[in-house]
Amino acid sequence: MQPIFKTTKLGILALLGWGLTFGSVVRGQTYTNNVNSTIPDGNPVGLVSTTTVSGLTNVISSIQVNLDITGGFNGDLYAYLLGPQGGFAVLLNRVGMSSSNAFSYSDAGFNITLSSGSPNIHFYQDVTNTLGGQLTGIWAPDGRNISPGSAPNIFDTAATTANFDLFASTIPNGDWTLFIADLASGGGQTTLVSWGLTIVTIPEPQTWMLLAGGFGVLLAGRRFRK
Repeated sequence: MQPIFKTTKLGILALLGWGLTFGSVVRGQTYTNNVNSTIPDGNPVGLVSTTTVSGLTNVISSIQVNLDITGGFNGDLYAYLLGPQGGFAVLLNRVGMSSSNAFSYSDAGFNITLSSGSPNIHFYQDVTNTLGGQLTGIWAPDGRNISPGSAPNIFDTAATTANFDLFASTIPNGDWTLFIADLASGGGQTTLVSWGLTIVTIPEPQTWMLLAGGFGVLLAGRRFRK
C-alpha cells in the first residue's frame, strides 16, 4: 500500500506543478492608447493610432479590443485592426447597414469590448436598444471584409471572416494599428477617446508537448520505483 500512496502523492504534486507552469506561461497583457482625437467627418482618410508590443515570448491565443468613442453617428464608422504579422480584423463596418436600413444605426458612440464568441456588433440593436446613446457591453467584431460603400443588401449576407481568429498562433511583438474613419458627412462630431488591446499568449504547440511529456515521464518513473 505504501508505493500506491507515494505514487498518488507524486501525482498530486505533478498536477500542482502543471498548474503553476500553466499559470506562468498563459498570460494576458493590456496596452491602452489615450487618443482624444476627432475623427474627420465624411473623410475616408480617417484616423490612425498605433501601439507597439514588445517582449512577449509566446504566440497569440486570443485578443480583445476596447473602444471608447463619443458622439457622432455609429453607422458612419468603419474601423479595422492590423497586426504586426499581417493579420487583419474588421472591427466596425457601417453598423446597422442592411437591406432594411440603408442609413445604418444613428446611436452616438461606443464604450465596448470586442471579443470572439460574443454577439456580432453589426446588428447590435437586435440584441439591445441603446436609445440613441453610447453602446456598451461585449461584442464580436463586425468581421465583414467588404467595402463600407457596398450596397446595403450586401451587408445582410456578407461573411464575418475578418475576425480575431486571423491573429491566432502568430507572434504578437511589433506595431498594432487601429484605423477608423467616418465615411458620411453630418451626424455630429465623433471622437476616439481611447482604445485598448489585450493579448493572451500561450507557448507554441511543441512547447506544450514537451511540458506534458516531461510530467508523464516523471510520473511513469515514480510509478515503477520500489
